[in-house]
Amino acid sequence: MFFSFYSGFETMFFLVFFLILGVFIVTVVRGIAQWNKNNNSPRLTVNATVVTKRTNVTHHHHHHNDHGHITTSTTYYVTFQVESGDRMELSVSGHEYGMLVEGDNGKLSFQGTRYLGFERI
Repeated sequence: MFFSFYSGFETMFFLVFFLILGVFIVTVVRGIAQWNKNNNSPRLTVNATVVTKRTNVTHHHHHHNDHGHITTSTTYYVTFQVESGDRMELSVSGHEYGMLVEGDNGKLSFQGTRYLGFERI
């Protein structure tokens, strides 16, 4: 009876381990593929308008011995609308996020999904 429980636990442990490992590998491969795609995309500068802005805040819990702490990270996104009417949401730095205002018109520079800059006109 004990052997049967141990064997089932061992099997489940390895299944979960390989599932987590698989998700990690897929995430890394997708990140590298997106980075490579951006590097191979042309650098474009187009007329655009800042449509909206948003943030994504994540909390990370860290435990060390009996002490724990929480770190918070914020990712900033800005949605631009180009002359054709298409919209694109790009991740920007906190500084850029603070400088951009909804309704701003200017020249958007980007490479694939990589934000390069925005110059107001």
